[in-house]
Amino acid sequence: MTTATPKLSFEDYLAYSDDTDTRYELVDGELVPMSLGTGKHGSIIEFLYDQFRDQINRRELPWTAKQAAVGIRSPRGRRWDTSRIPDVMVLPLAQWEAMENREAIINFNEPPPILVVEVVSPSTKTDDYRSKRGEYGLLEIPEYWIVDPLTAKVTLGILDHEFYDLVEYQADQVIQSPIFPDLQLTAAQVLAAK
Repeated sequence: MTTATPKLSFEDYLAYSDDTDTRYELVDGELVPMSLGTGKHGSIIEFLYDQFRDQINRRELPWTAKQAAVGIRSPRGRRWDTSRIPDVMVLPLAQWEAMENREAIINFNEPPPILVVEVVSPSTKTDDYRSKRGEYGLLEIPEYWIVDPLTAKVTLGILDHEFYDLVEYQADQVIQSPIFPDLQLTAAQVLAAK
């Protein structure tokens, strides 16, 4: 006999603690533990974070980049709540500062982040390519990067009417980011995190 786990509301999710260091996304009212990923996964996240911060500083943009530090409330489902935590996010600095004394979650009534990145792992592949792509599109996040070390490609999603037009980059192809037009990174550099 299996025991059903009760579904959580968004408010319950924000208050949830199991007294461990485990981080959770909320997907259709269910807690989904976030794994740490491989060292390569972490290196790619850190590399892109550094690259985005460098671009923000060089261009003196009023933005900030964060590594798995901000959640996004998602429109997935009708009855139960979903909240995602992207691997890397770029958002306005003022929006980040407004979270100083509250949960670092972007709610439905707030502007979406400017850019999000998900680094694919075997356990997240379907969500990164399908579920999150649809959710982030409905939230009108202008740019969505899917970095896939499993297939050695970087997929860049450019928002067009709540749907992403996708461009795949491999090997020495230079990624063309509308958000960061001066960024001169190849897919190989991103995947190698160098």
